[in-house]
Amino acid sequence: MALACAAGLFRFSYHRYVNRREFLLASAAFHTPLLALDEHPVRLSLDPARKLGPIPPDFIGLGYEISSVAAGIFSADRHDYVALVKKLGSNGVIRIGGNTSDDAFFRAQGRSVSAPKGTIVNGDNLRQLGAFLAATRWKLIWGLNLGSGTVAQAVEEAKAVSSAAKDNLLAFEIGNEPDLFGRGTSHRPSNYSYQDYLREYRTYKTAIRRELPGASFAGPDAASATDWVTRFAADEGRDLVLLTHHYYRECAKPSSTIEKLLGPDPKLAPQLQELRTAARATHVPYRICEVNSFCGGGKPGVSDTLASALWVLDYMFTLAWAGAAGVNIETGVNQLGWMSWYSPLITDNSGNVFTRPEFSGMLAFAYAS
Repeated sequence: MALACAAGLFRFSYHRYVNRREFLLASAAFHTPLLALDEHPVRLSLDPARKLGPIPPDFIGLGYEISSVAAGIFSADRHDYVALVKKLGSNGVIRIGGNTSDDAFFRAQGRSVSAPKGTIVNGDNLRQLGAFLAATRWKLIWGLNLGSGTVAQAVEEAKAVSSAAKDNLLAFEIGNEPDLFGRGTSHRPSNYSYQDYLREYRTYKTAIRRELPGASFAGPDAASATDWVTRFAADEGRDLVLLTHHYYRECAKPSSTIEKLLGPDPKLAPQLQELRTAARATHVPYRICEVNSFCGGGKPGVSDTLASALWVLDYMFTLAWAGAAGVNIETGVNQLGWMSWYSPLITDNSGNVFTRPEFSGMLAFAYAS
């Protein structure tokens, strides 16, 4: 059953209205002793009658590199991890993919290897993942290797994932960020185009459907080329369960500050409007299936602070307002092989799991909705 998203306005006692981002910046100031605080009393006013739209029950999600599966993070015996995921909601979506997925391979009887390149996922890894999904009752989006794999390998992997996840498999994605294949990665020549991707996608999809007639698909899993999503919606919309896109404020660099993170991003509103328009035109919901503060693992002192909790809370409500079907907050070991600063959930070398600030922001959204 869809839940209602109510909007509110924050009002200071001297009758100045502020938007949500201004309020978050003020909240961050309370934890920054070097900033001067306004001592005026604050009164908050909410308008529960103003409804902006439904929030699907599986809106909240987590995103992982496929290397996390080989590392053994997912197991029904990991009761601490299961409990934290369930705390975010009784329904949710785990997306497995990332840059490592286009350099990863399934070997049913092989030795599992978790690495930035050359990850090997075996049958035991997938069975553990299936048990984890059953324990949390969360669904799965699984990314198949388009970058360096073959059609036959994708079919074998899809069959194994489907067998392990059973009814908890939501969809397959074919390729991770294919809009970067010709420029940001070495998977394809520099002239690689959307039409090239569409041809490859359809070849993979057709082969998988021969073995798994009921297989569902999502895509195109674009990094930044929103027009790929709108074109994919028009070309494949009748045969998709989700349109998928990624978002990061920017890649981590000296300018990646708290002020930038909590400030407005001029590219976000137009992007969401394009996605919403494509979703409405084709009746296929859209999901931001990989997102966090700053790409490349985040920025220490920013992505692992209270500011990140405020950012993720604001971002999730922004997506709900923009009609998104859900969001997968990226967490865990990144494509470079280390634990991202922005991770809501982290594990140490002994396998213990801990939360970082973004988990609190996600939890606040879960409770609010």
